[in-house]
Amino acid sequence: MRYLAAVVLMSFTIAATAQGMRPSDTALDEARLSAALSGQVIEFFDGSKSYYYADGSYIYTYVDGGETWDGTYVLGPQGSVCVDFVVSGSRCDTFVMDGDRLVLIIADGTRFPVRQRLAMQ
Repeated sequence: MRYLAAVVLMSFTIAATAQGMRPSDTALDEARLSAALSGQVIEFFDGSKSYYYADGSYIYTYVDGGETWDGTYVLGPQGSVCVDFVVSGSRCDTFVMDGDRLVLIIADGTRFPVRQRLAMQ
């Protein structure tokens, strides 16, 4: 059931984030997306971090030592990533490359450039 929900949410996300894409954006296929995220800590300019564990586990925190949200993630086509949170539902977002920068686009089209990617130890 969770897989079906993720597939449905990915379909909606791809359509929704197309509005947030710019001509300079390049959609990522699943292989490139996996290489960019799996086993990586994604840090945004506001100090928040997304942890994409190689086993599909996911943790998000606004700041180091702050509140965290745990879940699991599934990678999809055209840069889509769906997260099923343990306590608060699901969401799907899209990652694109804008030149050399990885950018997260959420469903309403808001863009979050990635400050840095760090390999998990």
